[in-house]
Amino acid sequence: MSAPLTPELPGFDDPVALLRACHERMLDHCELLERLVAHVAEQGPDMEASSAAARVYRYFTTAAKHHHQDEEQDLFPLLARQSMKIADLAFALRKDHERLDDLWNTLAPALRRVQDIEGNADFAAKAAEFCQLTRAHIQKENREFLPLVQHSLSSRQLQEIGHAMEKRRRGG
Repeated sequence: MSAPLTPELPGFDDPVALLRACHERMLDHCELLERLVAHVAEQGPDMEASSAAARVYRYFTTAAKHHHQDEEQDLFPLLARQSMKIADLAFALRKDHERLDDLWNTLAPALRRVQDIEGNADFAAKAAEFCQLTRAHIQKENREFLPLVQHSLSSRQLQEIGHAMEKRRRGG
């Protein structure tokens, strides 16, 4: 049940590529979460399940959280000023983040105690909903939002966003 190998992330000097790569990692971790649910149903909460649960928990409480902050603090406000259509898209994406956060908050405690997943139909349903919404959200961002970022912002703005992303991850 190992997580798929993902290539090295791009640097902060290319924030759009970094956001896309983060999307791929989110998808990988959703896949791992779905395999975890199936594994626990078949094998029980063994060491492999505990390891997978810890990876999913760690990823979605750190890297994915930073990713949403990147968008909400740096990108949405900057781009939403350009037009009502972009503002509406940013609003919809922010609503997705809120729903994903709510779902995550119901999943996280069980991932810290993997035995709580076994036989837990509510966890399985919430995990499926979380992964489905994550996939739809990423598809919307990749098709609609990130092209706007790439083509609407200057190289200086992108550089500033990259610096903000780096600072956020370094705890500053």
